[in-house]
Amino acid sequence: MAPMSQEDVEWFKSTFHPIPKPELPDDSVDYSLYYIPSDPTPGGVEVADTRARLTDVQRTAAELTKALLKDYIWQRDSFRLEITKENGITSLRGRTNFGDSIEDEWVIVYLLRELAKKHKDIWVSVVDSDGQFLLVEAAGTLPSWLEPEIADNRVWIHQGQLVIIKPKADRKGKVTEKLSLLESRKIIMEEPSRLMRSNMIQEEAFYRLRNYPKQISENLHSALVTIPRKIAFLLRQKPAYISAAVESFYLRDPIALRPLRTKGTGSFIFPPEDLVPVSVRFTRVGYAQLKSQDFPAPKPWISKLPTKDDQKAYDCAEMGMKLACGFEMLLSDPQNQDKPSVREIKLVLEDLDTGDETLPTDEEITTWDKHEDDEAWLDISYEDLDRELKGKSANEGGRHTKGGFGDGNAHENLQRIVSRFEEFLNNDSAGLEGADFIDDYGSDSDGDDDEELSSDGEDKEASFDEEEFSRMMKEMMGMPSMPGLQNSSKPSPSQNRVEELDEESEDDYEQIEQLSKQMETELRGGHCRPRRKHAFYDESADA
Repeated sequence: MAPMSQEDVEWFKSTFHPIPKPELPDDSVDYSLYYIPSDPTPGGVEVADTRARLTDVQRTAAELTKALLKDYIWQRDSFRLEITKENGITSLRGRTNFGDSIEDEWVIVYLLRELAKKHKDIWVSVVDSDGQFLLVEAAGTLPSWLEPEIADNRVWIHQGQLVIIKPKADRKGKVTEKLSLLESRKIIMEEPSRLMRSNMIQEEAFYRLRNYPKQISENLHSALVTIPRKIAFLLRQKPAYISAAVESFYLRDPIALRPLRTKGTGSFIFPPEDLVPVSVRFTRVGYAQLKSQDFPAPKPWISKLPTKDDQKAYDCAEMGMKLACGFEMLLSDPQNQDKPSVREIKLVLEDLDTGDETLPTDEEITTWDKHEDDEAWLDISYEDLDRELKGKSANEGGRHTKGGFGDGNAHENLQRIVSRFEEFLNNDSAGLEGADFIDDYGSDSDGDDDEELSSDGEDKEASFDEEEFSRMMKEMMGMPSMPGLQNSSKPSPSQNRVEELDEESEDDYEQIEQLSKQMETELRGGHCRPRRKHAFYDESADA
């Protein structure tokens, strides 16, 4: 084969594109822990020292998990750390698919922050499928230069604090400097003046952790259900099996439902026989998914459900039926056969068949815990929501509703969202980039600057004019904004329509244009805080 000419080489270079780095799967969080000593030796850090320090962190993580998450149930994957080496850098890496349970993601952030507190020379980076989600949480307090395009490798957790790497001091205008991991590590070790710590940003970024570790136990829900004895035995062996079964039920398809369509119970792995009442621990997300689904009972189960005269017994039996169907679909569906939980369950069932394990007796089951949690957090009525949006408590006006609106966290989160929206509508000082809470490159200190920002922004009482907002919305929808205008003498709607078709009045166009400008003026500034956006700022803002 003839050698390539220089022209061919240049053409190949111009058309060659490196293989892109695979994107993080949806509903997943990726975390990395690096050993970066504050006073490295001139010759650099030895690989053996790095591995030894990371092994210590691994050991601490295991102790934390055992202490804080002893009875915790993950929606999908659990928290785990493995020592890896990539591009010559040794680190601890982990990835967790949290499914629909956002709380699992924040449990992981809490664990990472605790590890960073216990190990002063460990720097933590955490991202999910939306990128730097900690910055998304703190969107309203970020400096204007910090855009999503340049955020990679700038955001760290160190000694329990949020640290952001600032751009070079001599940069003016729009910041385009992107950092690689190697560059970021070098700045951490050699340019500490570029490390920004802000109490306001940190408080917003870690706001969801305000009730941890107490909230960890509140992510679970215990309920009484009536299920086959085999399933009760499985959940007694390993409560985490519940998540896979609930997910199989919730994501069922026609193929998964096939085993449940038989009239007899001969092909059932868990036939509706030998039913026992037990207390089962769910994730809150999983319990809501199971409870909220309308699911007609398979024929073999119909005769096993009590009448609705005893609503309590019926609810327990119905939830047990759904759970048993979830386990049936989990083990029968061919696409689940490689899942670790399925392989484990089948091994346990084999031990039961061979006599190596025995099912619990009725006497044993009576000694098990019969704990049952209140379901008030599931109940959300329009009246409760309306009161919460207006900042009123459930007891105001002499009326009390059981459980109120969700739980305490739901109260606080909703009030916070409303407060943010009011600030967004009332922010007259915001520029095209939105509310500039932090000027230029921020500050290294946690003192006066943060206090000044807090007094002007975070703690400022919003002055949302509800009547003015209502008037503007009515005008925008073509409704009369003043009460007296509704009955004023004017042509009928049909006459108005004829006039509009006959003459294209420029007055109407001018009114629409004026209203548009008025709305633009009112809504121009500020930041609404979305849960999930790739941009940290209002997408309608100009660059």
